[in-house]
Amino acid sequence: MERTYITPLLDKLGVRPGARVALIRIDDPTIRELIAERTLDVTDSWPELDTDIVLLGVDSPAELADLATLRDRIRSSGAIWVVSRKGRTATLRDVEVIAAAKGAGLIDNKVASFSATHTALRLVIPVALRSR
Repeated sequence: MERTYITPLLDKLGVRPGARVALIRIDDPTIRELIAERTLDVTDSWPELDTDIVLLGVDSPAELADLATLRDRIRSSGAIWVVSRKGRTATLRDVEVIAAAKGAGLIDNKVASFSATHTALRLVIPVALRSR
């Protein structure tokens, strides 16, 4: 029996009312509309300091080069979601994202289906390294 998940996408991504969200290379009008229902603090480029959630669209390993800098822009309990194509159109493997995350001082701890064509991998600062 196949399991059906009904959790809303923004709940999966951890976007709470009033959250500070940054979208980088995300060209999905549906997600923009959903986020606008929860928060007005949305940036369509480089994130402000203390950003809660960064959605980073990537198509190649080279586009992961900014992870270390993005790490410094999120709250200690924040997250960077790496959004990439899935299935036969995938241009990036999860092991490439995980390796880049590790090099940036981040760990992966969740995967979510972002859309019918894209997947998302959540990267966070390890608890032991978070500021108090």
